[in-house]
Amino acid sequence: METTSEAHQFLRVIADPHRWAIVSQLALSDRRVGELTEMVGRPQNLVSYHLRELRDAGLVSSRRSSLDGRDTYYRLDLNRCATLFAGSAAALHPALRLVPDPVARQRRGRTPKVLFLCTGNSARSQMAAALLEHRTGHAVQAQSAGSHPKALHPNAVRVMAERGIDISGNTTRHLSEYARSRFDYVVTLCDRVREVCPEFPGGPPRAHWSMPDPAAEGSKDEESYQAFVRTAEDLDVRVDHLIAQLFASQGGSAHAR
Repeated sequence: METTSEAHQFLRVIADPHRWAIVSQLALSDRRVGELTEMVGRPQNLVSYHLRELRDAGLVSSRRSSLDGRDTYYRLDLNRCATLFAGSAAALHPALRLVPDPVARQRRGRTPKVLFLCTGNSARSQMAAALLEHRTGHAVQAQSAGSHPKALHPNAVRVMAERGIDISGNTTRHLSEYARSRFDYVVTLCDRVREVCPEFPGGPPRAHWSMPDPAAEGSKDEESYQAFVRTAEDLDVRVDHLIAQLFASQGGSAHAR
């Protein structure tokens, strides 16, 4: 945020109570319009209007569901929100410039446990679990599984190796193997597995990251490689936000499913 007018525009958009309610839900999980309508208690046409305003402001993006192309998932750009919030504070006075809270990145208490789920457990969920453990120095225990497991994709191994993470020895697992396990957080990474995700002991908070299958973007490994690179970059951002959330709450806050 570089100018007072930009700060004013951002605050005007975000301050609307309906948009704030929508943003608060999208900060926890990607959502469909119908879900947001139920969560914020407003009619669908009103929710759609405010989503359009948020998209025009560059705060929210959308993608078609890979399960049902008639559905659309909406995602909040948390990095852009952070930049605009910080810029708005600085525009008011330099002393209000926001800085990251290092405490949120420190390990506190017991080790949080997170489960990542996708359909094949061959790419997205494996990459997310590896990134989370790597970025936290194993201060978080991450597991992954799938509803229809298949062999680990070589491009998943490749893009993780490029980030200094070796997952070549990983095995794929069916989500039923964790049916009796307790987790502090469960994340679904594809639209199909979200619909079949079971309840886990203790009812842990759940989030959905609507991400396309990178393996579907080419019939050969070389053709899909760039899709895996983009997936890893997207996961970098999402995992970074999850880390702050985990250590800020240590499982103490509930999230709508």
